Amino acid sequence: MPPSLEFDLNQFLVILLSLMGLAVVIALLLLGWIFWRIKRIDLPADADFQTALLATPFSVVLVLDLLDFGLDMFAAPVSWLILGHLGLAPLRGVTVFEGLIPGTQPIPLMTLTWVVVRLKKRFR
Repeated sequence: MPPSLEFDLNQFLVILLSLMGLAVVIALLLLGWIFWRIKRIDLPADADFQTALLATPFSVVLVLDLLDFGLDMFAAPVSWLILGHLGLAPLRGVTVFEGLIPGTQPIPLMTLTWVVVRLKKRFR
């Protein structure tokens, strides 16, 4: 096999870990900004997942996805605490479930769901 096509596992792991670390740093910076600007979101007591997602700013779902990518399954308890602090309890179950499914970390599921819910509302 030519040297240019060899798969170097060490190099791949270094790149992956660097991207995960960068994702955590960006998530923490965004999280500080979110806590400073947003504080808490008031939702009705009977709010469902879709209602909560419509009230959620894009920066929050972005942070959740960055944490999921950077911390893998350890993002679940962190996401639980963040959503509780922001008053977004209806999103907790889905976020934690998504965080615990192996292999979904590179896929920004919360961001994609946020976009789908907004498009669905727009085209009704």
